[in-house]
Amino acid sequence: MAAINTFGFTSSELRQLRALKTPAGVQKFLDDLPYNLSYTARSPKRVLHDRTASCLEGGIFAAAALRVLGFPPVIFDLEAEQDTDHVVAIFKVRGHWGAVAKSNFTGCRYREPVYRNLRELAMSYFNIYFNLRGERTLRRYSRPVNLTRFDHLNWMTTEKPIWFVAEYLCEIPHISLLAPAMEKSLTRVDRRTLLGEMVGHRKNNRRRKRVK
Repeated sequence: MAAINTFGFTSSELRQLRALKTPAGVQKFLDDLPYNLSYTARSPKRVLHDRTASCLEGGIFAAAALRVLGFPPVIFDLEAEQDTDHVVAIFKVRGHWGAVAKSNFTGCRYREPVYRNLRELAMSYFNIYFNLRGERTLRRYSRPVNLTRFDHLNWMTTEKPIWFVAEYLCEIPHISLLAPAMEKSLTRVDRRTLLGEMVGHRKNNRRRKRVK
């Protein structure tokens, strides 16, 4: 009988991950966690135990959880100007892309698998991707990254920080979403949109840093 791949998780941890059942279940788990404002890079195992996650940690956790559920562990990076990037776990159902993400902002989270390609998926975040001055800041997206490339570093279960994933995302090419003329003519988001997207927003008063 072939051995069951546990990906390095304990049987208890695997039960918790399998209980999420679907990408939407993974998203609900992340939505229920407090947003982590600390400058950390916890592995999915640590997120499961510490019950908190940042954007980076949430995206990588989602990729690991999706892997346990039978999807490839794939992420991509949304790159911004005058703002922070956003790391998103992506998955395909019937040939269409969806996404799972942890965010400090309302609209930068789950996407149903209805997008024909990654550009469509990235653009679904455009209108609600802004900084605290109300400027629309999303500019580029990366190619998909299959995290199995980091299996030799035990990215899912290590007790050490997994900054190597973030570093890799910074190194790979990103694809532009806008032409220069488009960037120059962008309007700022209105106040009602800004307030709506910041429902439940957590602020680090010491750093005054906006985090996705």
